[in-house]
Amino acid sequence: MKTLLQLNTSLFAGGGQSSQLAEQFVAAWRTRNPAARVIVRDLASEPLPHLDAERFLAFSAKAEERTPRQQALVAESDALIGEIRQAEIIVLGVPMYNFGIPSTLKAYFDHIARAGVAFRYTANGPEGLLGGRKAYVFAARGGVYAGTPRDSQTTYIKDFLAFIGISDVEFVYAEGLNMGEPKKQAALAGARQRLQQLAA
Repeated sequence: MKTLLQLNTSLFAGGGQSSQLAEQFVAAWRTRNPAARVIVRDLASEPLPHLDAERFLAFSAKAEERTPRQQALVAESDALIGEIRQAEIIVLGVPMYNFGIPSTLKAYFDHIARAGVAFRYTANGPEGLLGGRKAYVFAARGGVYAGTPRDSQTTYIKDFLAFIGISDVEFVYAEGLNMGEPKKQAALAGARQRLQQLAA
């Protein structure tokens, strides 16, 4: 059975444009994969705590030396990584806030970027351990940034996913959403057309 993991990161939860594009892609994909399983994680309705010293030390401690509290913190991270391991396809709905990704997505990345679990160090440098997956990123922006120096999102997301082994990443942009209704509707229509093509 195919499994898809959908991550919504808009602070408006399912009401955000990026979440809606991700949902539309998943709905189209499900019509072609009716027996598939979809895991949805909404980082607005279920936010993860930001990385702090306690969690960092829990993640880096040897398994046999962890306290009960550290074991509980690691179990939360293990559950997130387990969802990725179950999925062949990962879908991210990502708005742009102040030229970057939502802080909730950064927190999610910090929870899964664990040495020996999501990646490992080798003589040739880090090696991702979560490869063999395809990722689709639906990026919604108020302005137009793709291909410019102000688009820090694309490079960061690509680099992070590659770091954990996911190098097959497709971006779909809906830009200029705050630059007038005609531009907004044209951008959304273009993104919807593209996502239908990808879902096929």
